[in-house]
Amino acid sequence: MELLSKAKTGKKERPVKVLQFGEGNFLRGFVDYMIDIANEKGEFDGDIVLVKPIEFGSLERFRAQESQYTVSLRGIVDGEATIQNRIVTSVTDVVAAHEEYEKYSAFAKLDSLRYIVSNTTEAGIVYDENDRLDMCPPASFPGKLAKFLYERYRHFNGATDKGLVMLPVELIDDNGIHLKECVLKQADNWKLEEAFKTWLNEACIFCSTLVDRIITGYPRGEDEKLWEEWGYRDELIVTGEPFALWVIECPKDISVEFPLHKAGLPVIYTDNQKPYKQRKVRILNGAHTSFVLASFLAGNDIVLESMKDEIVFKFMKETIFDEVIPTLTLPRKDLEDFAQAVITRFNNPYVKHALLSISLNSVSKWRARCMPSFLGYVDAKGELPAHLTFSLAALMAFYKGTEIRDKALVGHRDGQEYQIMDDRAVLEFFAQNSEKPSAEFAQSFLENTEFFGQDLTQINGLVDAVASYLDEIADKGMRKALEDNFR
Repeated sequence: MELLSKAKTGKKERPVKVLQFGEGNFLRGFVDYMIDIANEKGEFDGDIVLVKPIEFGSLERFRAQESQYTVSLRGIVDGEATIQNRIVTSVTDVVAAHEEYEKYSAFAKLDSLRYIVSNTTEAGIVYDENDRLDMCPPASFPGKLAKFLYERYRHFNGATDKGLVMLPVELIDDNGIHLKECVLKQADNWKLEEAFKTWLNEACIFCSTLVDRIITGYPRGEDEKLWEEWGYRDELIVTGEPFALWVIECPKDISVEFPLHKAGLPVIYTDNQKPYKQRKVRILNGAHTSFVLASFLAGNDIVLESMKDEIVFKFMKETIFDEVIPTLTLPRKDLEDFAQAVITRFNNPYVKHALLSISLNSVSKWRARCMPSFLGYVDAKGELPAHLTFSLAALMAFYKGTEIRDKALVGHRDGQEYQIMDDRAVLEFFAQNSEKPSAEFAQSFLENTEFFGQDLTQINGLVDAVASYLDEIADKGMRKALEDNFR
């Protein structure tokens, strides 16, 4: 069967406007997919070159297919299970920064280049004092970018219209701000001229972004069936969900020159992404953290199964709408629309998201994702939020165990073992305390400032409420405890 190629897609060559550090599934199923649609609708007219920023890995599959690939989005759209397939032609070439340094560095001199996109993992935006200007290339991503921008600055003699727009999508807060800090720090380390730093500040734009789409990657075990269906071979398929959101926080408005929203794409341009970050963390991630442990102990194994479970679904929905949304600052309709989209995503029949996978590091996740809503509710209402309080007890019940084996605490559900994965200090706390009477157990857990950053026992009635829920779970089982309290 013929491999997908530019000849097969009929690709139209466009000026290269985007250099993308990272060739992984997420960027190809999110950013490159969006730019492809914007190209098709006449709103962008630009191609992308993918950079392999590390020495590990190979670009042979990209070269074999001339960087053409299929994105298959699978999920619920307008109430129906839907599959949307699209051949993406926005990527025109690939380059390995280490193995093909001359080709890679030449893009710094490309007149049409305007945007740098990156996804180098959360650990990628880190300053490395050992990077040197004479390295080809420097080891770290900020080091690579600093040298690339310096070479562009010198080639164009500091022309202010040759600055670039940085669009990092690494999953850290204020990713653009941190990236700029690292680049400026590297410029200082290399003792580069002040005029270059002025150019960085005035001609270049560092955006902070928030991205949201579940990308499930290459469909192993399904690929040959899909090839038969499509009539071509594609070893670069990316699968994911239809939902997407890209929030771009920028010190200068780039919506006119980068008008993805005009192509009907879910891109928001703002000078403050924090309310959107808060919405995602507290509603999407907070919902996961608040219900998955109770759902697992009630007998479910995946998110989709949980959504089909009447009492778990009711618990999750009431947590979001009654206890989380009232603590947020965006307009109520925006929050409710986002919450409905989250519920639709949780019901995606094509995604088998294991509850035990989500349970990893649940103590720190509850602090980051649920505690702000919990405290906000207490402040606003002067009472405990029942569902979020129960989620604390469910967390403690899930973490019950006395044996640490293979770096995991061993828990039990219906006589079967499961692994509880968290930091060693967390696991040791539960191994030492989870067999204590509920009131003592709750007191010890909630007063632990290492876990919560504050003493939660100071919240009136919380210890007693959590201890009472723990006793119910122990006496009746998780499902009956949920039914008796939230039916």
